[in-house]
Amino acid sequence: MERIKLAADLSLSRIIHGEWRLSDWNYTDEELLELIEHCLELGITTFDHADIYGSYTCESIFGRALAKKPELRERMEIVTKCGIVLESPNRPDHQSHHYNTSKAHIKQSVENSLQSLGTDYIDLLLIHRPDPFMDPEEVADAFHELKQEGKVRHFGVSNFKRHQLNMLQSFLNIELVTNQVELSAYELENIQDGTLDLCMEKRMAPMAWSPLGGGNIFTSEEEKAVRLRAALTKVAGEIDAGGIDEVLYAWLLNHPANIMPIVGSGKTSRIDSAVSALNHTLTRDQWFEIYTASMGHDIP
Repeated sequence: MERIKLAADLSLSRIIHGEWRLSDWNYTDEELLELIEHCLELGITTFDHADIYGSYTCESIFGRALAKKPELRERMEIVTKCGIVLESPNRPDHQSHHYNTSKAHIKQSVENSLQSLGTDYIDLLLIHRPDPFMDPEEVADAFHELKQEGKVRHFGVSNFKRHQLNMLQSFLNIELVTNQVELSAYELENIQDGTLDLCMEKRMAPMAWSPLGGGNIFTSEEEKAVRLRAALTKVAGEIDAGGIDEVLYAWLLNHPANIMPIVGSGKTSRIDSAVSALNHTLTRDQWFEIYTASMGHDIP
């Protein structure tokens, strides 16, 4: 599988497996290990986590499965995120839902993630959401110490807009290597507001969460979904795709920004479909047919 180079010593698989719903899959450790190995066999070596996923349980679930075959750690890149605080029985000291990008919180979050995942380093740590109460000097100090300690190899952000990313980068003496944002043919905000343009300006390949639009395209009867579904079905027939999900992935993969879609499914068939999308090339006409179907009007 194609790999995307984010830094001299860090590349990610073009397709990433996401662990957001891992706790809902109810897999045994052995079943999850099989899923991990299936991903690795396909060339999907990058696994996306966040401390809060599954009410602070998904990292531990993944870590238990990985502990059964720890040698797999060297064949993968682990991405995780921090900065969101949720009330949870698994974090009884949390009193409210808020953001926390203080140095102490970032460093403690990494310690928790390392313990849960059963590893001694994180390949890529992201600040999960922009924090309106952020002290960027504290973030810079935390990143510097985690890098020096060998606990985190590289850093990035998630859901940051242009001004937020530029502000944080101005305080850092290391380069942010990615921005993980919502990108799909159904949700065009980050394409139209300059967020994706900034990634390209900085030669920063973005990670795309919810690349299938949260499933609305498949089931919703709202006008936008129906309109977009018709365009995707037409293009699927033209490129001989196995389904419109392959077209949705291909629509992102064909963009010159080197977008890395995150596949958040525990079903191997869904993962296989995402990988199959790497084989599809869309013409400019087909790409814009999907784009304008999503907008609901022609381009200016």
